[in-house]
Amino acid sequence: MALSYEYSIGSVRAKEKSLLTSADVDQMLSYNSESELLRFLLDKGYPDSSNIDDAISAHTKDVWDYLKSVAPDFEIFNVFLIQNDTHNLKVILKSIMSDKMHDELLLSPVTIDTELIKKAVEHKKFDILPEWLSSAAKEAYDILAHKIDARESDAVIDKAVMEQMIVLSKELDSIFIEDYINTVVFYNNIKIALRSSRSDVSADFLEKALCDVKEFRKSSVIAAALKGFDYLLDELGKYSEYECGKAIEQFKKSPIAFERFVDDKLTVMAKESCKRLSEGADPLIGYYLGNEVEKKVIHIISSGLKTNADKEIIRERLREIYG
Repeated sequence: MALSYEYSIGSVRAKEKSLLTSADVDQMLSYNSESELLRFLLDKGYPDSSNIDDAISAHTKDVWDYLKSVAPDFEIFNVFLIQNDTHNLKVILKSIMSDKMHDELLLSPVTIDTELIKKAVEHKKFDILPEWLSSAAKEAYDILAHKIDARESDAVIDKAVMEQMIVLSKELDSIFIEDYINTVVFYNNIKIALRSSRSDVSADFLEKALCDVKEFRKSSVIAAALKGFDYLLDELGKYSEYECGKAIEQFKKSPIAFERFVDDKLTVMAKESCKRLSEGADPLIGYYLGNEVEKKVIHIISSGLKTNADKEIIRERLREIYG
């Protein structure tokens, strides 16, 4: 019998209760070792593992297995999964160029079989890839082969995936998903521009790297980036779109504060939309996003423990959680 969104949402609402809460985060912050953190996560339903990375990887697989079992149409997640596809393309391109395959770096789940990507790159038959990726894959290959420029090669692939994310978000018939993806792409553009303004890049590189997205002033950002980091920072600080000005205020404090602002903005968007809806794909996607931010929080705390960072410094880096 086909699954219904009514059933799936009911299941997800029950599952949401297992997501970490603010109280759980405070508890994790009180620990002084990775072993204590691992015991806590085991009690919270994470798989028994010898280290945090393995625990998170195993939990991520469990989340995907669960979502596959309850989603009426698993393709609703393609807007996120295609990022795994392009990550794998980058790994395979560089592995084949160096004559050493790094299968351990490949991600799943995917929408494009990794063997198909390997075949496309090995035989230079990029037209066997989906149309949205084929030309970008060929261009990225040519850049690596002739210019040996990994940054530009990656930029071409990253732009292709951002463009496809926008396309897929519109197909989902969800105002939230479209707004969410537009926000993700907008801030990806901002991060690219900020990094580029600190290095010797051309207008051509920025045209290749930056993605057209609603309310993004592409030409103005490119012009400002070419004038230097400080000029770009001042220019972006004037923008109200996607609360860009507020984000830049945080960047001036520290890049970490900027990253936290952006991540928190996205999580709040998800909580405000996905937790109150009782139909459609949004609640399922919200649960997925909740698990993603949970992983990030655990990583931050784990990294702090490994480096013996001050607890207040760790707390400053933590993200808004979905649970």
